[in-house]
Amino acid sequence: MRLILIRHGQTLSNVEHIIDTVVPGPGLTALGRQQADALPDALKVERIDAIFASSQLRSQQTAAPLAAARGLPVDIRAGIREVEAGDYEGKRDRTSIHDFVSTEFAWVRGDLERRMPGAETGTETMARFDAVVAEASGAGYESAVFVSHGSIIRSWCGIRTDNVDVEFVYRNPLNNTGVVIVEGNESVGWHAVRWQEEALGGRALDDSGHAGPVTDEPRGA
Repeated sequence: MRLILIRHGQTLSNVEHIIDTVVPGPGLTALGRQQADALPDALKVERIDAIFASSQLRSQQTAAPLAAARGLPVDIRAGIREVEAGDYEGKRDRTSIHDFVSTEFAWVRGDLERRMPGAETGTETMARFDAVVAEASGAGYESAVFVSHGSIIRSWCGIRTDNVDVEFVYRNPLNNTGVVIVEGNESVGWHAVRWQEEALGGRALDDSGHAGPVTDEPRGA
Protein backbone atom coordinates (compact mmCIF):
# COMPACT_ATOMS: atom_id res chain seq x y z
CA MET A 1 0.00 0.00 0.00
CA ARG A 2 1.09 3.54 -0.74
CA LEU A 3 0.30 6.26 1.82
CA ILE A 4 0.63 9.88 0.72
CA LEU A 5 0.89 11.92 3.93
CA ILE A 6 0.37 15.65 3.34
CA ARG A 7 0.64 18.40 5.89
CA HIS A 8 -2.23 20.92 5.72
CA GLY A 9 -1.90 24.41 4.22
CA GLN A 10 -0.90 27.51 6.11
CA THR A 11 -3.06 28.92 8.95
CA LEU A 12 -2.93 32.17 10.89
CA SER A 13 -1.63 30.24 13.91
CA ASN A 14 1.30 29.09 11.75
CA VAL A 15 2.02 32.67 10.73
CA GLU A 16 1.89 33.85 14.35
CA HIS A 17 3.98 30.87 15.54
CA ILE A 18 1.35 29.67 18.02
CA ILE A 19 1.04 26.02 19.07
CA ASP A 20 -2.54 25.29 18.01
CA THR A 21 -3.90 21.74 18.14
CA VAL A 22 -7.53 22.29 19.17
CA VAL A 23 -10.48 20.88 17.19
CA PRO A 24 -11.75 22.22 14.85
CA GLY A 25 -9.09 24.94 14.94
CA PRO A 26 -8.43 27.67 12.38
CA GLY A 27 -9.00 27.57 8.65
CA LEU A 28 -6.49 28.39 5.93
CA THR A 29 -4.94 31.73 5.12
CA ALA A 30 -5.00 33.07 1.56
CA LEU A 31 -1.62 31.41 0.98
CA GLY A 32 -2.94 28.21 2.55
CA ARG A 33 -5.79 28.15 0.05
CA GLN A 34 -3.33 28.62 -2.80
CA GLN A 35 -1.27 25.74 -1.45
CA ALA A 36 -4.38 23.55 -1.33
CA ASP A 37 -5.40 24.56 -4.85
CA ALA A 38 -2.00 23.43 -6.13
CA LEU A 39 -2.40 19.84 -4.89
CA PRO A 40 -4.42 18.42 -7.82
CA ASP A 41 -1.75 19.36 -10.35
CA ALA A 42 1.15 18.48 -8.04
CA LEU A 43 -0.27 14.98 -7.53
CA LYS A 44 -1.61 14.38 -11.04
CA VAL A 45 0.65 11.36 -11.63
CA GLU A 46 -0.34 9.67 -8.39
CA ARG A 47 -2.99 6.98 -8.14
CA ILE A 48 -5.39 7.99 -5.35
CA ASP A 49 -8.13 5.62 -4.20
CA ALA A 50 -9.24 7.50 -1.08
CA ILE A 51 -8.68 10.82 0.68
CA PHE A 52 -8.73 11.10 4.46
CA ALA A 53 -8.54 14.33 6.45
CA SER A 54 -8.38 14.97 10.16
CA SER A 55 -11.13 16.44 12.30
CA GLN A 56 -9.36 19.81 12.15
CA LEU A 57 -10.71 22.36 9.68
CA ARG A 58 -7.38 23.20 8.08
CA SER A 59 -6.83 19.65 6.89
CA GLN A 60 -10.35 19.38 5.46
CA GLN A 61 -9.98 22.66 3.57
CA THR A 62 -6.61 21.49 2.24
CA ALA A 63 -8.08 18.20 1.03
CA ALA A 64 -11.12 19.74 -0.66
CA PRO A 65 -9.59 20.82 -4.02
CA LEU A 66 -7.87 17.44 -4.48
CA ALA A 67 -11.06 15.57 -3.61
CA ALA A 68 -13.08 17.69 -6.06
CA ALA A 69 -10.56 17.11 -8.84
CA ARG A 70 -10.59 13.33 -8.29
CA GLY A 71 -14.33 13.02 -7.66
CA LEU A 72 -13.72 11.47 -4.25
CA PRO A 73 -15.24 12.21 -0.85
CA VAL A 74 -13.11 13.51 2.02
CA ASP A 75 -13.32 10.91 4.78
CA ILE A 76 -12.89 12.73 8.09
CA ARG A 77 -11.11 10.82 10.84
CA ALA A 78 -10.25 12.19 14.27
CA GLY A 79 -7.43 9.66 14.56
CA ILE A 80 -5.14 11.59 12.22
CA ARG A 81 -5.54 14.93 14.00
CA GLU A 82 -2.44 16.72 15.27
CA VAL A 83 -0.42 15.65 18.31
CA GLU A 84 -2.34 17.16 21.21
CA ALA A 85 -0.38 19.99 22.80
CA GLY A 86 -1.96 19.74 26.26
CA ASP A 87 -0.31 22.25 28.59
CA TYR A 88 1.49 23.89 25.66
CA GLU A 89 -1.71 24.76 23.81
CA GLY A 90 -1.81 28.38 22.67
CA LYS A 91 1.81 29.02 23.64
CA ARG A 92 4.39 30.72 21.45
CA ASP A 93 7.39 31.10 23.76
CA ARG A 94 10.57 29.23 22.88
CA THR A 95 10.56 27.08 26.02
CA SER A 96 7.07 25.72 25.36
CA ILE A 97 7.86 25.07 21.70
CA HIS A 98 11.11 23.33 22.60
CA ASP A 99 9.42 21.16 25.23
CA PHE A 100 6.58 20.20 22.87
CA VAL A 101 9.03 19.15 20.16
CA SER A 102 11.29 17.39 22.67
CA THR A 103 8.38 15.18 23.72
CA GLU A 104 7.72 14.32 20.08
CA PHE A 105 11.40 13.43 19.61
CA ALA A 106 11.35 11.28 22.75
CA TRP A 107 8.58 9.21 21.19
CA VAL A 108 10.62 8.72 18.02
CA ARG A 109 13.56 7.59 20.15
CA GLY A 110 11.33 4.91 21.64
CA ASP A 111 9.94 6.48 24.82
CA LEU A 112 6.32 6.03 23.78
CA GLU A 113 5.02 6.02 27.33
CA ARG A 114 6.18 9.59 27.83
CA ARG A 115 3.14 11.82 28.08
CA MET A 116 2.74 15.20 26.46
CA PRO A 117 1.95 17.20 29.64
CA GLY A 118 -1.82 17.47 29.91
CA ALA A 119 -2.43 15.26 26.85
CA GLU A 120 -1.70 11.84 25.32
CA THR A 121 1.25 9.50 25.50
CA GLY A 122 3.10 8.50 22.36
CA THR A 123 1.44 5.08 22.52
CA GLU A 124 -2.01 6.66 22.57
CA THR A 125 -1.18 9.07 19.77
CA MET A 126 0.25 6.38 17.49
CA ALA A 127 -2.66 4.03 18.21
CA ARG A 128 -5.25 6.46 16.87
CA PHE A 129 -3.21 7.17 13.72
CA ASP A 130 -2.52 3.44 13.24
CA ALA A 131 -6.26 2.74 13.40
CA VAL A 132 -6.92 4.93 10.36
CA VAL A 133 -3.99 3.36 8.50
CA ALA A 134 -5.47 -0.07 9.26
CA GLU A 135 -8.87 1.09 8.03
CA ALA A 136 -7.42 2.25 4.71
CA SER A 137 -5.43 -0.95 4.32
CA GLY A 138 -8.41 -3.11 5.24
CA ALA A 139 -10.54 -1.36 2.62
CA GLY A 140 -8.16 -2.63 -0.03
CA TYR A 141 -6.92 0.76 -1.21
CA GLU A 142 -3.68 0.61 -3.13
CA SER A 143 -2.98 4.29 -2.54
CA ALA A 144 -4.54 6.69 -0.05
CA VAL A 145 -3.96 10.33 0.82
CA PHE A 146 -3.95 11.43 4.46
CA VAL A 147 -4.16 15.21 4.85
CA SER A 148 -2.90 15.57 8.38
CA HIS A 149 -0.43 17.60 10.45
CA GLY A 150 3.28 18.15 10.74
CA SER A 151 4.10 16.77 14.14
CA ILE A 152 2.01 13.63 13.89
CA ILE A 153 3.24 12.82 10.37
CA ARG A 154 6.87 13.25 11.43
CA SER A 155 6.37 11.23 14.61
CA TRP A 156 4.48 8.40 12.93
CA CYS A 157 7.08 8.10 10.18
CA GLY A 158 9.95 8.21 12.65
CA ILE A 159 8.38 5.43 14.70
CA ARG A 160 6.80 3.24 12.03
CA THR A 161 9.15 3.38 9.04
CA ASP A 162 12.43 1.49 8.78
CA ASN A 163 14.47 4.33 7.28
CA VAL A 164 13.47 7.52 9.15
CA ASP A 165 15.10 8.12 12.53
CA VAL A 166 15.07 10.96 15.02
CA GLU A 167 18.11 12.63 13.47
CA PHE A 168 16.37 12.80 10.12
CA VAL A 169 13.10 14.00 11.65
CA TYR A 170 14.57 16.97 13.44
CA ARG A 171 16.66 18.03 10.46
CA ASN A 172 13.76 17.77 8.01
CA PRO A 173 10.58 19.46 9.27
CA LEU A 174 7.56 19.62 6.97
CA ASN A 175 6.42 23.01 5.73
CA ASN A 176 2.77 23.54 4.84
CA THR A 177 1.67 21.02 2.17
CA GLY A 178 4.97 19.20 2.44
CA VAL A 179 4.59 15.48 1.79
CA VAL A 180 5.93 12.12 2.94
CA ILE A 181 5.14 9.01 0.90
CA VAL A 182 5.51 5.61 2.51
CA GLU A 183 4.97 2.11 1.15
CA GLY A 184 4.30 -1.20 2.88
CA ASN A 185 1.69 -2.53 5.28
CA GLU A 186 1.19 -3.37 8.94
CA SER A 187 2.63 -6.88 8.50
CA VAL A 188 5.93 -6.13 6.72
CA GLY A 189 6.35 -2.57 7.96
CA TRP A 190 6.69 0.76 6.20
CA HIS A 191 9.42 2.39 4.13
CA ALA A 192 9.58 6.09 3.26
CA VAL A 193 10.12 6.62 -0.46
CA ARG A 194 9.74 10.39 -0.57
CA TRP A 195 10.14 13.20 1.95
CA GLN A 196 9.51 16.64 0.48
CA GLU A 197 9.89 19.39 3.03
CA GLU A 198 8.65 22.27 0.87
CA ALA A 199 5.10 22.90 -0.38
CA LEU A 200 3.90 20.51 -3.07
CA GLY A 201 3.02 23.51 -5.22
CA GLY A 202 6.69 24.48 -5.39
CA ARG A 203 8.93 27.16 -3.98
CA ALA A 204 6.63 30.00 -5.03
CA LEU A 205 4.01 28.70 -2.56
CA ASP A 206 6.45 27.74 0.18
CA ASP A 207 6.79 30.10 3.14
CA SER A 208 9.04 28.33 5.58
CA GLY A 209 9.32 31.40 7.79
CA HIS A 210 5.59 31.26 8.54
CA ALA A 211 4.93 27.52 8.59
CA GLY A 212 4.43 27.26 12.34
CA PRO A 213 6.56 27.25 15.49
CA VAL A 214 7.72 23.64 15.41
CA THR A 215 9.16 23.92 11.88
CA ASP A 216 11.84 26.28 13.20
CA GLU A 217 12.64 24.33 16.34
CA PRO A 218 13.79 20.90 15.07
CA ARG A 219 17.16 21.86 13.60
CA GLY A 220 18.28 23.34 16.89
CA ALA A 221 16.55 21.02 19.36
